[in-house]
Amino acid sequence: MAGPTQQTNMHPRNLHASGYDIKKLTAKNPALKAHVITTVAGKESINFSSPEAVFELNKSLLMKYYQIDQWSILRNSLCPPIPGRVDYIHHLADLLAKDHAGDIPKGVGVKILDIGTGSSCIYPILGQRSYQWSFVGTDIEAGVLNHAQATLKLNAGLKRDVTLRLQEDKGNIFKGVVEKSDRFNAVMCNPPFFKSREDNWQKSTKKFNNLHKDAEKLPVQNFGGHPNELWCEGGEKQFIRSMIYESMEFKDQLGWITTLVSDKDNLKPLIAILEYHKVPKLEIIPMAQGNKRIRILAWKWN
Repeated sequence: MAGPTQQTNMHPRNLHASGYDIKKLTAKNPALKAHVITTVAGKESINFSSPEAVFELNKSLLMKYYQIDQWSILRNSLCPPIPGRVDYIHHLADLLAKDHAGDIPKGVGVKILDIGTGSSCIYPILGQRSYQWSFVGTDIEAGVLNHAQATLKLNAGLKRDVTLRLQEDKGNIFKGVVEKSDRFNAVMCNPPFFKSREDNWQKSTKKFNNLHKDAEKLPVQNFGGHPNELWCEGGEKQFIRSMIYESMEFKDQLGWITTLVSDKDNLKPLIAILEYHKVPKLEIIPMAQGNKRIRILAWKWN
């Protein structure tokens, strides 16, 4: 029998660190069978260049390991890779443990704010299932939140522990969604990476061409993505910069404020802002999935 496809450099608590057992996943979700291929090494895998295959794989992982029987995303939405997303959750748990004598806090009393939750609502789902945390997820599109709300209703425990809020002002991040009575243990965010549609296309095309030497093939993003999920004015650096400045206004209501940073060149100017304003707690947490390198920027005002 073919062994699981290997994942490396993942958090030690990540259930997917040893890879995917394709046979077990197809048994849980028969729709995945249509996307299974045999590698040159003779092992079973899936066609990762296919958006449909990536979606069915992630759906299978949610079904088998997180008791999520009903899950979908809006058409052309960002399809989140479960292993990488849950890695963020586990690193956040370690960060919270530093404020609890080394013990990871669990249960609904731990409240997390997810900025840009998307139609997948993936961080609230994984955080609730992994540590029983409660979440508030925000987004700037009502249709996205309506889709996510339907998923919450279809899976036991999620509707009780996850609340969704619409950010009506696209220029704000915390204003308008953080209420006076809110106290969050942590904030998490997967910000838009690109500056514009053209920036997204150019970088995606370059990456695709590096991986595929066939000039006849057209670039495909196997993870999809709506415009607001992929780009914003100023890109990742400007989004996080705004996040830092706005977080100062809510320092008494927010614990650890964290965000993914895709471009390592953005770290230095962002850290400079935080240090200029004398942030008392600052951490950079490296993450990796295979050859992909990313990091979490975390800060705390109190």
